[in-house]
Amino acid sequence: MVPRMAARPAAALLLALAPAGALAAPLDGYVRRLEYAALVSDLNARLLATRSATQTLEGWCRLHRLADRPAIVAERIAGADKPISAEQRGRLGIGADEPVRYRHVRLRCGDRVLSEADNWYVPSRLTPEMNALLDGGDTPFGTVVAPLGIARRPMSAEQLWWPLAEGWEMYRDIEAADRSLPSVPAELIRHRAIVVDRSGRPIAEVAETYGAPLLDFMSAR
Repeated sequence: MVPRMAARPAAALLLALAPAGALAAPLDGYVRRLEYAALVSDLNARLLATRSATQTLEGWCRLHRLADRPAIVAERIAGADKPISAEQRGRLGIGADEPVRYRHVRLRCGDRVLSEADNWYVPSRLTPEMNALLDGGDTPFGTVVAPLGIARRPMSAEQLWWPLAEGWEMYRDIEAADRSLPSVPAELIRHRAIVVDRSGRPIAEVAETYGAPLLDFMSAR
């Protein structure tokens, strides 16, 4: 279990140390940047440590009350398939003739799109029932294949947004910091991973981008 980095204590400490009369909008902007930095780092750590990104997103949705019913639904995105590369086949441990299916989805919690994912999976390594669910339903991949005892092997992880300016930790006082109110970009984090079953056999490769609606609860505070 990855410890959750709490944003509020960091903000509270900064407020306590601030000089009298300094609690104005500029300081509020710096505090908000600290909070966002802690939250994005926390989310990234959770996703890197998880066995199932779907479960982590559902837990985040529930914890931060992003929907009345905190359940993740996979919305299929129509369009052309993305052919699997020879390198991907190598990572999945399959030959050139092994059938692979492609699934492009947005993962929603209520009316919020939390992430968008490309998924190349090996149907012969799933049960017929799992393949049927993936072909015709809105159940997330991680939920469908959970009975296989899945885990994730991270390949790459990019944090796309850094709310604090470079070198912020070296500032000696609040006046030197970027105190503007931050604007949350559309994309926060991008991950690529191999999903394996309980025996360690690869069953899928996923590429996921996690978006701004994951932080929507901040605007309600």
